[in-house]
Amino acid sequence: MMAPKPGDLGVLEASIGHTFSNLDLAQAALTHISAAPARSETYQRLEFLGDRVLGLVVAEMLYENFAAAEEGELSRRLADLVRRESCAEVAREWGVEAHVRLGEGERQAGTSAKEAILADVCESLIGAVFLDAGYAAAKAVIVPVFEPRMRAPRRPLRDPKTALQEWAQARGLETPAYRETARTGPHHAPEFTVAVVVTGFAPANAKGSSKRTAEQAAAQAFLAREGIDNERG
Repeated sequence: MMAPKPGDLGVLEASIGHTFSNLDLAQAALTHISAAPARSETYQRLEFLGDRVLGLVVAEMLYENFAAAEEGELSRRLADLVRRESCAEVAREWGVEAHVRLGEGERQAGTSAKEAILADVCESLIGAVFLDAGYAAAKAVIVPVFEPRMRAPRRPLRDPKTALQEWAQARGLETPAYRETARTGPHHAPEFTVAVVVTGFAPANAKGSSKRTAEQAAAQAFLAREGIDNERG
């Protein structure tokens, strides 16, 4: 009968869908610098490698699934899928937090729950799988968790101001202009009202707690009113 793996690693292997031949790789992928006697025994180098492997697999998925998309759209989709927040979400789905090895001080501070650490460990595990069994194995780990995110993005691929500017430029219109039309509320917590003006169209107005958020909201209001797709324009 096979001996249990350290730290109940078998549970994590079942979650990510890969059984390690080299357990040292798995342990390194889960080890924060605060728990390692030497930097070479932490997840940092594996995270570097896993970041590149993840990018390649996701780029391949996008290339195969969005045949009509141009390079700019593919790049935006790639950036959205491999961003820190996405990797941290995947790490949570895998149940990584319970397996991260931390120094006592970091563990008491709740470091394992920090988004940056979870994102790094997601990528370090991918790097470890790649070294353990190659590209196909890494792809088999990545696709089940990143493909659903590819098919149903959880956030707009472009911020509203960028989307509106690209839409206007594509039609030969002047760059949209933003004008503050009102400012209300106390000095320490003002509320701004901003109008976005596009030549040939009625202005769209929105409010926000800063000029920037009001401008983004106004751009989104314009896009929604005119039925403009925030992903493609």
